[in-house]
Amino acid sequence: MAIGESSLTQGALRSTSEAPPAHYILNIQQFSALTKHNVDRYESNEFEAGGYKWKLVIHPNGNKSKNAGEFLSVYLAMADTTSLAPGWEVYAAFRIFLLDQNDDSYLKVEDERTNGRRFHRLRTEWGFDQFISLKEFGDSSNGYLLGDNCVFGAEVFVRKERSKGKTESLSMVKEAVSYKHTWKISNYSKVNADCESSNIFNVGDHKWKVQLYPNGKGGTGGYISLKLALAEPQELPSGTKILAEFTIRILDQLDTRHYYGKASYWFSASKPEWGWQRFITHGTFFQTNRGLLFKDVCCIEVEVAINGETTVFG
Repeated sequence: MAIGESSLTQGALRSTSEAPPAHYILNIQQFSALTKHNVDRYESNEFEAGGYKWKLVIHPNGNKSKNAGEFLSVYLAMADTTSLAPGWEVYAAFRIFLLDQNDDSYLKVEDERTNGRRFHRLRTEWGFDQFISLKEFGDSSNGYLLGDNCVFGAEVFVRKERSKGKTESLSMVKEAVSYKHTWKISNYSKVNADCESSNIFNVGDHKWKVQLYPNGKGGTGGYISLKLALAEPQELPSGTKILAEFTIRILDQLDTRHYYGKASYWFSASKPEWGWQRFITHGTFFQTNRGLLFKDVCCIEVEVAINGETTVFG
């Protein structure tokens, strides 16, 4: 292709340029080793352009998820997005370069949408599934791959940026793992507090505890109340909700007739606890022919699995 000639293929404008890329150059030596070592995706180091950090992403044998197995796939990705404002959006136009080492010029591929692509938290990567065919790339007469070495480049131009309103993200867990914690209360008869709390334990990324009310909570005399609670609800970001499935058991220390309750609940900073006001009657708990209280010892077991979490941005 002669200098200055251009063509449009599948929404991508291909042209040639004698000027090198302004923002980043990536030199890959021994390109075939990527395939040899089963590297399906290579990410470059970060570079800065337009006030943001970026990186090049290369699929040496095509992006399999896009059925691009006969092509080289190349993308531009935003890096280090954790520091950006909630609800951020960046519109950026970009060009990806490939050096013709025979002619000392660059193949330049850019999106036909000159106003740029919208990068945001749920889409941090844009580019070209079919950047160049592997046949064309590997043909030494084209100069793109010589001596098993190649050179890529990038230019990025930020067109618009903004932060928008709140965004909610719900992440569900396909196969949640349960965590068990056992709380042994010795000298139960000497417990005189309205509420006793277990040691704090971790499930997922959060801290939890079990709360026991020996004489019930909220005027439910004659019962024991048991609840699962977030230990540090004030630490939760605003809008965060945690879906926990849990079982609380008072263990029968003489037999296997454990007394239990099972529930599922969305915990949050404003709703940090859930359980049973009337978990068990005093009459049942203190029965001498059962081991729920044995030698003045009560053992409580809690089993918790995190099935999902909602996070709000903005």
